Parts: sequence; structure tokens; C-alpha cells
Amino acid sequence: MSSGGDKKAASQTDGKAAQTKKSDMGMGMMAYKVKHILTDIQMYVFDQENFQGRMIEINAECMNVCEMGMDRVRSLRVECGPFVGWEQMNFCGEMYILEKGDYPRWDSWSNCQKNDYLLSFRPVRMDPEKHKICLYEVGDFKGRKMEIMDDDVPSLYSYGFTDRVGSIIVSCGTWVGYQYPGYRGSQYLLEKGDYRHFNEYGARCPQMQSMRRIRDMQWHPHGCYTMATK
Repeated sequence: MSSGGDKKAASQTDGKAAQTKKSDMGMGMMAYKVKHILTDIQMYVFDQENFQGRMIEINAECMNVCEMGMDRVRSLRVECGPFVGWEQMNFCGEMYILEKGDYPRWDSWSNCQKNDYLLSFRPVRMDPEKHKICLYEVGDFKGRKMEIMDDDVPSLYSYGFTDRVGSIIVSCGTWVGYQYPGYRGSQYLLEKGDYRHFNEYGARCPQMQSMRRIRDMQWHPHGCYTMATK
């Protein structure tokens, strides 16, 4: 049987641990938490670069950070994800894939500055299976076809395909397509499902020239994607 003193000591220990965890995220910042929907999804966003200023913890869809007392997000830390972020509220504008890690400023989530902030987020719907995607040159799954299985492709053209992707079938896994070779330019999140037209995956034109898998340690034991170093 536990005594009252033991309970008090345990409570004090828990309190110190909580204070230590909070101090790791930065002292003097006000934190607001989004209502929990998925306990295995967690991200911290800041209204200043380098994890400074006001902070919000996000673990669900967030259509507009302005409604939570933050005017914009200029840095963020993904503890467990991945997430996708947009430059405009209501999941509009350019999108950026945010896998586990630190993003101290805009050039850590984008390689071409259009905006230096993000306004809306949601968790990526991960498919915990192997990866398979089929690309079609024109809409409605017509024209030349390219099938990719469990591989990343830095240049579709070098694999004998065109730079046009008019429709896509994602059979399994979660992918991100890029406007230019080498995983550069606009990003397009491709979750499991059919995309009969390029505007269904958020593109303004059918230009797509590289493709990679989204892999998270939580879902895929082989680990996360890492950019090759020169």
C-alpha cells in the first residue's frame, strides 16, 4: 500500500519532468494545443524563424492558424508525422511535405521562395504497405504509362518517360511528386487513390519530373527518405 508521502513524491517527480519537457521547447512562449485526434501525430509550429516566438502544438487538421491566435508559421518541428503544409489557409496554394525533423525557416521546407510562411496543415494519410504508383501521360489514365515500385526516381525523363503526368493511380504507399528533376519545384502529395486529372493532385499544369516515396519510421521499418549528399 502506498503512503501519502509516496504519492506526493511521485507527483513532484512528474511535475519536474513536465517542466523539463516544456523548457526544451523554449522558455517564455505561450503554447496552445489543438484538440487530439490522432495521438501518434505531433508537430510544433512557431511564428518566428529558428523556433522563436509564439508556439502552437498541432496533432490534427488545422485549416487556419490565424484562428488559434497566430498570424503565420515561420518555423516548425515535426516530432511525429508526416504532415503537409500550405502557404494559404484552407489547404490552398503551394503545398510542402513535412517529415520528421526541424524546419528553422522557409528554405528548409522549400527550394524556391514564394512565401516565407505557412498557414494551414493536416497529417498525411500514410499507407503502411509497399509502394506502387502508375503514371500516365494524359488524363483519364491514357497515353504512355510508367509504373514505379518501391523506388525513388530523381528524373522521369532519364527513365524513358516524359515530363508530363496527366493522371495517376496510387495502388499502395504514399508519394510526393515534384515539378522539376532532382526533387525540386512545386510539390504534389499523392496519397492512395486515383487522380484522373492533374488538377486533382493540386497542379496547375501536368508538368512533373521526379517522384519519391514518403517513408516514416512509424510506418516503414526501412526508415525515412534522406537526400543523397554530393
